[in-house]
Amino acid sequence: MRKVIAAFNMTLDGVCDHTAGIADEGLHQHYANLLLNSDTVLYGRITYRLMQFWQTLQQDPSGEKSMDDFAVSIDKIQKLVFSNSLKETGWNSAELAKRPLAEEVPELRQQAGKDILVGSRSLIIQLLNSDLIDELQICIHPVIEGKGQLLFDQIRDRIMLKLIKTKVLNSGAIVLYYEPAR
Repeated sequence: MRKVIAAFNMTLDGVCDHTAGIADEGLHQHYANLLLNSDTVLYGRITYRLMQFWQTLQQDPSGEKSMDDFAVSIDKIQKLVFSNSLKETGWNSAELAKRPLAEEVPELRQQAGKDILVGSRSLIIQLLNSDLIDELQICIHPVIEGKGQLLFDQIRDRIMLKLIKTKVLNSGAIVLYYEPAR
C-alpha cells in the first residue's frame, strides 16, 4: 500500500502562508528529494495555482541550481488537482480529479507506485479529519508571523502523533516527521 504523506511549511506560530517561510537552497533540495521519492502529488486549486510558478523556471531556468532542480522535479511528478472551478490544468503532468478526495485517495493508496504527497492545506485538513494521512512532514520555519491562516485550525478531533524523525535545515527550519498514533 502506498503512503499518503502530508508535507507542508509553517511558521513557529502555525501560520501557513507560503511567503512566511525561508525559501532557500536547503528547503528547495528537501522538497525536490521528497518529490523524487513520490509519484503523485495532490493539490487544491489555490496551491496548484501557486505551484504553476515552477513551470516558468522549467521553461526559463533561473540559474540557481536548487530552484531549477526543484522546477524539474515538480514538472515531472503527476499532479492531481481537486477543484470545482478549474476546467483545465494547463500543465502536461497535471489532471483534474474526477471524484471527491475521500473517494480518490483510498483507491490511489491501493495502486502500485511510490508515495502520494499532499501539498494543500485544505486537502491536508480533509484527509486528517478522515484518517487518511499516513505521515505528516511539517517544516517549521524560525519565524513568528503573528497573523495569517493557521494550518490546523479546522481539525475536528484531537489527533495523537508519534515523532519518527527530525531534520534540521541550514536556515534553522526543522522538518518534523510524524505518524498518526492509531
